[in-house]
Amino acid sequence: MKPANTLIDTFTEFCGKLTAWATLGMMLCTCFVVVARYFFGSGSIALQETVLYLHAFAFMLGTAFTLKRGGHVRVDIFYRHFSPRRRAWVDTFGALFFMLPTCAVIFWLSFNYVSSSWTIYERSAESAGLPWVYLLKSLLLIMPSLLLLQGISEFLQSLRTLRSSANASLTATE
Repeated sequence: MKPANTLIDTFTEFCGKLTAWATLGMMLCTCFVVVARYFFGSGSIALQETVLYLHAFAFMLGTAFTLKRGGHVRVDIFYRHFSPRRRAWVDTFGALFFMLPTCAVIFWLSFNYVSSSWTIYERSAESAGLPWVYLLKSLLLIMPSLLLLQGISEFLQSLRTLRSSANASLTATE
């Protein structure tokens, strides 16, 4: 059986691919909106909202993928010079005391907001807009969940690094 972090990493990679397709779709919709407006004098509120939905989808689903690929903000001026063991300590500390609690707080603070939207199947304020605002708002729960999962994967990887470097140092002293 594969380790838990391998399964999480595979799922995160899949979400990253969805994000790439959403970004392509967003670009194509944006081009279509611009061409329709400036060359044909027409527009579509639903298509403009689709661009917003795709942007939110790409941003919210892309956070875990960005973490997996090491693209989140950290003070690399110090981190890049650290040994793998010291990096693992920094990553472990950051996951436990910053990322995981932040994900939990975002989820907790968003839950009632999203739940209320689902209760009324919230629609766009525009009559020609998209009827799925409640699905869009669900990204507020999906994003911290995915980031939490990837954070757990990163935490497990850091623990594995710490354990293997501790075993290596024990072996070297024997």
